[in-house]
Amino acid sequence: MKRKIWGVAAVLLIGTVIMLEAQTQERGGFTGPGLQQVTVREARSLWDDTPVVIRGNIIRYLGDEDYLFADDTGTIIVEIDDRLWRDFSVSENDRVEINGEVDRGFNRVKIEANSIRKL
Repeated sequence: MKRKIWGVAAVLLIGTVIMLEAQTQERGGFTGPGLQQVTVREARSLWDDTPVVIRGNIIRYLGDEDYLFADDTGTIIVEIDDRLWRDFSVSENDRVEINGEVDRGFNRVKIEANSIRKL
């Protein structure tokens, strides 16, 4: 009887180790083409909720979660939720990539960031 219990315990332990190993391995995903990078000028002309990727510099904090973003074609306000900053900081000299969507209001266009990374 003790042998049977030890056998079941060993099988459960091995199964748990295999499951944990599978969970810690890097997960796969889509590797083909994705969103195209656009300029600030192009982003200003897109429809509301259009997904965009922009690259440039955050040049000023405007308050709350709004920042002034610039590339070679102009500037636009980008809304970056505090949780997106994770454990990194950027200055006006750091180039960043922002993945987000166009947010059109009555008299304004801005980008709502979904992710940000330093280039």
